[in-house]
Amino acid sequence: MLTNFITYIKETRQEMRKVNWPTRHQTFISTILVIVISIAVAIYLGVFDYIYQFVLSRLIGA
Repeated sequence: MLTNFITYIKETRQEMRKVNWPTRHQTFISTILVIVISIAVAIYLGVFDYIYQFVLSRLIGA
C-alpha cells in the first residue's frame, strides 16, 4: 500500500514537470478577462431581469 502511494507521488511529480505553466502576464490578462466578462454577463442579465419585471408588473397591474 505504501509503495503504491510512493509510486503515485513520483509519477505525479514527473507529470507536473511536463506542465506548461502560464506566465505572470498571461495569468493577469486571463484574470482581467474573466472579471470583465463576469461583469458584462451580470449587467446583461440585470437589464433583462429589469425588463421582464417591468413588463410583468404592467401586465399584472400591480
